[in-house]
Amino acid sequence: MEPMDIVGRTKEDASLPKATMTKIIKEMLPPDVRVARDTQDLLIDCCVEFINLISSESNEVCNREERRTIAPEHVLKALEVLGFGEYIEEVYAAYEQHRLETVDTVRAGKCSNVAEMTEEEALAEQQRMFAEARARMNGGITVPSKQPDSEVDQNLSN
Repeated sequence: MEPMDIVGRTKEDASLPKATMTKIIKEMLPPDVRVARDTQDLLIDCCVEFINLISSESNEVCNREERRTIAPEHVLKALEVLGFGEYIEEVYAAYEQHRLETVDTVRAGKCSNVAEMTEEEALAEQQRMFAEARARMNGGITVPSKQPDSEVDQNLSN
């Protein structure tokens, strides 16, 4: 029997998209640095564990406030409780940006009859968003992104 780390799910059920995580890992490193596959898997496992930790603590904060829905404030409080207070400002800024982009997307969808983005437009928008995220993570320093390996290309095309 598998250990149940997450309510109703085994540890192996909870994961992140490997191709996406590999791309993020490679984009955060200088182009001349290679990452072993075992190391990529370890980083992905660490990310999943971090998400589980934050989710669990957010749920506890939510329960202490006798609420049934975890709100962004609960996540920010969980970061503080777990000792990640130095990231709260950056996480809140990312949340605000996401909220504004989501509102703009919802408004655009309701108020216009514009066709959906083409695949090329969506890819360009995704690359722009990755570049913004990289800049935030690097303290405003822009690091040129390198082209994904053919393995990642194959994973993305599947």
